[in-house]
Amino acid sequence: MADKQAAPLLEKLKTDPNNGALLVQVGGIYHSTHQFAEAVAYYGKAVQAEPKNVDFRTKLAISLYRGGDVDRAIVQLNQALSIDPKDANALFNLGMIRLQGKQDGKGALAAWQKLLKSNPQLSPDRKAAVLKLMADVMTTLGEEPGTRGAKQ
Repeated sequence: MADKQAAPLLEKLKTDPNNGALLVQVGGIYHSTHQFAEAVAYYGKAVQAEPKNVDFRTKLAISLYRGGDVDRAIVQLNQALSIDPKDANALFNLGMIRLQGKQDGKGALAAWQKLLKSNPQLSPDRKAAVLKLMADVMTTLGEEPGTRGAKQ
């Protein structure tokens, strides 16, 4: 199904193979159908075409993560953040991938704290969601062995 949906865009890519926007559209089609290897291939080409595009790198990172490559996903997000250290999507996703992919609650908290500090204009809904995630992680960290004794 994704191949059929992507066909018109793939046809356009034959005459414009380095069109980052087209490559990302194709990557999005494959990502939405859970064909993460294909999504990674197209997002990767988009990043090659526009290496300073933080949004493209973030999309690549998400597909890498969903495809099981946690370490490469984190590398892409760190590269995105080296371009724009305040990018809200990259910081949010770095926190999620550190938490879910690496079970690194402290790393997730650090990313989300930076997100909130560097993006005071976040919508109230998004800010509330990040604060809830942070509270959940802090509760979990407080229950880990070795941390209870320190609290008493």
